[in-house]
Formats: sequence, C-alpha cells, structure tokens
Amino acid sequence: MSTTESSPPRSGQDWEEVQSAADFQELRRRLRTFVFPVTGIFLAWYLVYVLMSSYAPSIMSIKVFGNVNVGLLFGLLQFVSTFGITAWYVHYANRKLDPLASKLRDQLEGERR
Repeated sequence: MSTTESSPPRSGQDWEEVQSAADFQELRRRLRTFVFPVTGIFLAWYLVYVLMSSYAPSIMSIKVFGNVNVGLLFGLLQFVSTFGITAWYVHYANRKLDPLASKLRDQLEGERR
C-alpha cells in the first residue's frame, strides 16, 4: 500500500471505544456548552423580532432617521448578530475545540498505522 492511500475504515467497535474516551466526551461537552446556549439565545432574539413585527407594528414603524425605522434596524441586526456569532464560534473553536480534536485525530491516525 502506498503512502497516499488511506487506511481501511475502523470497525464499529473501535468507534464505540473512541466515543467513550474521556477526550472525546470532553470535546462533545465543549461543543454543546457553546452551541446550545448560543442557538437558544439567537432563536429567542429572532422570535422577539418576529413577535414585535406581528404584534407591535406601531413600535416597529417608529422612524429612527430618514426612512429607517425600528423594524428595519431589527432586521439588519439579525444579519449583524449572525456574522457576530459566526466570528465568535470560529474564535471559540480555534481555542477550545480544535486543539482537542487534533489530539484525538492524531491518536486515531497513529493507531491506524
């Protein structure tokens, strides 16, 4: 087998061992610690936007300057918050997830050789 070919896939039993490893469990915990709360907060923020648009149009139609009203600002802030969350996740993953994932990958690749 040449060095460019990949190793055969691991059996299901091996993956069960990997999933039960402490490092893998820590990686999952770190991911969930970030993803679930941030997702909940973003969905709540979006729900506020939708509910305000539906049930408080008088507030959403308040002019802030020129033809820009509160509703338009809320809508634009949805995009801003999406990009902000993405940047925050990338920073979090680089610091907390990627080092542990690399460690696990190196361990698994070392076992295949």
